[in-house]
Amino acid sequence: MVQVFPYESLSTADLIVDAIYEGQEGGQLAGEPLSHLLAGIGNLGGFRSSGKGEDKNLVVLNSSGEDRDWPDTLDLSTGRFFYYGDNKRPGHDLHTTHKGGNRILRRVFDMLHGDPPIRNRIPPFLIFTKHSTRLSARSFQFRGLAVPGYPNLPATEDLIAIWKTTDGNRFQNYLATFSILDVPRVTRAWLDDLRDGNQDSRHRPLAWKDWVDTGSYAILKSEGTITIRERDAQLPDSPTKCAILEVVWEHFQDQPTAFEAFAARLYGIHDQRVIIDEVTRTTRDGGRDAYGRYLLGLHEDPIYAEFSLEAKCYRPPLNGERGHSVGVRQVARLISRIRHRQFGVLVTTSYVGRQAYEEIREDRHPIVFICGKDIVDILTTSGLNTPAMVKSFLIEEFPLAREAANGHD
Repeated sequence: MVQVFPYESLSTADLIVDAIYEGQEGGQLAGEPLSHLLAGIGNLGGFRSSGKGEDKNLVVLNSSGEDRDWPDTLDLSTGRFFYYGDNKRPGHDLHTTHKGGNRILRRVFDMLHGDPPIRNRIPPFLIFTKHSTRLSARSFQFRGLAVPGYPNLPATEDLIAIWKTTDGNRFQNYLATFSILDVPRVTRAWLDDLRDGNQDSRHRPLAWKDWVDTGSYAILKSEGTITIRERDAQLPDSPTKCAILEVVWEHFQDQPTAFEAFAARLYGIHDQRVIIDEVTRTTRDGGRDAYGRYLLGLHEDPIYAEFSLEAKCYRPPLNGERGHSVGVRQVARLISRIRHRQFGVLVTTSYVGRQAYEEIREDRHPIVFICGKDIVDILTTSGLNTPAMVKSFLIEEFPLAREAANGHD
C-alpha cells in the first residue's frame, strides 16, 4: 500500500518514491503541500526552484497530468521522464517566462553538454505529480530524483524546442528529457543541506554522486506487473479528449474502410521508425489493411521487422452509447495473418475486450494495440490537440467520397 504523509509531518519527512504528500484538509492554497515539504520553493507553478542566481540548490518539477496540450510523461519501464517547459502561451519569447523555467532548462542542459561537462553545478530535480486524496485535491505523489539527459540520447535530442499554434499564433516551448535515478529515498538530511547550499553534502545519494562525478546514469526501472488494460484505460479520460475521439469516429463511421489509411498514418506518426509499405485495397487485402516494416539497427546498415496492421473503426462508448469492442474473432483474424518473425498492429477507435486482450498477452502473441485513448494521445502529442484542429486535419488529409464530391460542386 502506498505510504501517505499527512500535512502536519511534511516539514520533517523524507521523500520516498511513489509516496503521497498530502495537502491540508480543505484544499486551500495556503495548505499546498510542496511549499511545506520543501521550504523556499513557493506554492505555485510547475517549475519551483530553491536558491538565488543562476545556479539553483534544487528544482521541483510538478505535473498535474491534466494539460492536454503539454502531456508530461513518465515511462516507468525505462525511467525516462519527458517534461514540457513553461512557455505554454503565445506572446512571449522561449526564455522570457514568468517563473524562468525554460532558462533553467537551457542552463542545465548547456552545463550537461559542456566541454568538459559541469555536472557539479547542476541542481537535483525532484519530480512530483498531482494525486488528489480524500482530504485534499492539492496532494502530490513523489516520482523520483531526476537528472537531465538519458543514456545514449544525443545532445541534439534531450532538449528540443518545438513549435505550436494557439488561435493562429505560433510560439515555441521546450521538451526536456530526464532520467529518474535509482534512489528509493531522498533523506531529509540531504534536503536540508541542499536548502543551505551545501552541494557536497555527505548525505548525497550514491546514484546522484556517481552521476555528478562520472556521468553514469543508475536509472530506476520497473517492469509492470499489469499487462491487461481495462476498458477505461483504453479510452480518453477528459471531455476534450473524448470530443477528439468522437470527431475521428464521426469522420470515418460511414466509410470505415477509409479509416485504414488513417490508422497506418497514425502508427507512422507515433514512431518514426515505422515504414508503411502499402495500404491494401479492400478487395484484395487478404485480411490485413496495411503492411510495413519497423526499422532496427543502423540507418546505414538497417534490418527490418515486418508487420501487418488491421484497422477497426468501431463505435466508441461515448455520450451514453454502449460502444462496440474488438473481440476474440477479430484479433484471431490478425494473428492468423502474421507470418514467422512478424508482429501485428491493431488500431481501433474503441477498445479491446478483456477476453481478447488476456488471450493475446497470456499466449505472448506480438500484437500492438492502439485504442481510442492512444489515438487521441498520438494526435495530441503531434500538435492536433483540439477537436477543431483534428477535424480540419481529417478533412484535408483524408477526404471521404461525399466530401470530395462536394468539393466539385
